[in-house]
Amino acid sequence: MQDDKSVSLTERDETTDTAPAGAPATGDDGPPPLPPARVKAMVLVAMAATFMAMMDSYIVNVAIPSIRSDLGASVSAAEMTVGGYILVYGLFLVTGGRLGDILGYKRMFLAGLGLFTVASLLCGVAPGPEALIVFRCVQGLSAALFFPQILSIIQTSFEGAQRDKALALFGVTIGLAAITGQLIGGVLVHLDLFGWGWRPIFLVNLPLGLAAIAGAALTMPGFRGTQRPRLDLPGVALLTLALLLLSFPLAEGRTAGWPVWCFVMMVLSVPCFVAFGWWQRRLAAAGGQPLVNPPLLRLGAYRSGNALFLAFFACNAGLFFVLAVQLQSGLGYSALESGLLFAPLGIAFTGTSLALPKIMPRLGLHVLTAGYGLNALGYLLLLITALAAGDSLSGPVLIPALVVIGVGQGLGVSPLLGAALTGVPPREAGSAAGVLETVGQLGMSVGITLVGLVYFSTLGDAGSRHAYTHAFTVTLILNLVLSLIALAFVPPLRRAAAAAATT
Repeated sequence: MQDDKSVSLTERDETTDTAPAGAPATGDDGPPPLPPARVKAMVLVAMAATFMAMMDSYIVNVAIPSIRSDLGASVSAAEMTVGGYILVYGLFLVTGGRLGDILGYKRMFLAGLGLFTVASLLCGVAPGPEALIVFRCVQGLSAALFFPQILSIIQTSFEGAQRDKALALFGVTIGLAAITGQLIGGVLVHLDLFGWGWRPIFLVNLPLGLAAIAGAALTMPGFRGTQRPRLDLPGVALLTLALLLLSFPLAEGRTAGWPVWCFVMMVLSVPCFVAFGWWQRRLAAAGGQPLVNPPLLRLGAYRSGNALFLAFFACNAGLFFVLAVQLQSGLGYSALESGLLFAPLGIAFTGTSLALPKIMPRLGLHVLTAGYGLNALGYLLLLITALAAGDSLSGPVLIPALVVIGVGQGLGVSPLLGAALTGVPPREAGSAAGVLETVGQLGMSVGITLVGLVYFSTLGDAGSRHAYTHAFTVTLILNLVLSLIALAFVPPLRRAAAAAATT
């Protein structure tokens, strides 16, 4: 990934460093650059952890029928094994990012990854649905502790083209994990290893987690400076409360029948977000250290990047959720067959992402327009395919449209991360990464809720093939709208990122 002259990553002592948090060393008296082989090993470890965190947002989808059957879980309890992880993960990403700024990225990475590995073991041996939900929430918390550190390390460790390459690899890993999570889950459930049914979808994290912990301990340098920020506890409390009031009803509303308390909670989240913003501005004006530094939100590229992240993940997660239900419940596919139908999208995404380094020099940030334009075109093709096929809709006829979506996402995901973080100061890398990922997780919750609401409301109590196909077709209209909203944020993001890169 790098040659001897291009390695800009420098090792820091987490207890004696006197540079600003996360700042690379400069000057002749600074520590020497890390050897290229060690840098490559460190990046590999970081990507393995990235893959695990993102995969666990999706891998449970195809295992829900198996979990319900084995544990006697209700539909609501089974779905909370997905929603609980996403909910807690999203609640604490910003806090996890800020803790990395304070305590050191390597330290928080190791602590979070260790807890994640233990929680995965506990999920794999959970005796009942209640225990599984609790352990999944612990998984989400631990992922929120280590995941922001990955972006922080990339943002503070590399410069120029090397940072672009690292961010591209990070984006590829995120997309690949999201796409292949359902495939891996389907394969593991189908294999029924040792007669354990669904449990290997969690136990597979044990060897991966232990290997990543050992690799991080050996390869990752520590980052922490004497001028590190303090943890803004009132800000943590206000943001967590606001996100909880918004996210919990989004996760549970549909299965609970949308009672009044869901809408009351969502309405109450608004003044909590307002109070959080007010506190952050007040603390910054008083010379304090807010959880999210208000100047970050004045960066045009960062604002547009967050908006695009929200719309894109809402569209993407909504499709994956509904498509898994449609394939298994509506078309009668097994978990393995359902997972395999995601493979063409994954192959298209991976192949395009690998070709991106050759495409980027020619298109520059216009690759974002091409990527999200193709993404929207893919959703349009899905809708046209569903309308044309009618009740004869099958999984294979969806593959061409899914391939177009995969190509679009391969062009768009990796450059999005780099463009959104353009101009972010290294000292704010942790909280900036946490906010970006929180917005992505919130987008997933919103997407699953909105798309799921349209799908199941249209389906009603009917269980025929025609009813499922009709519900899926109607839902694809919403997916197309979400993809067009994501595309609309590309021009302002591209202009702001280009302007920031030249200043």
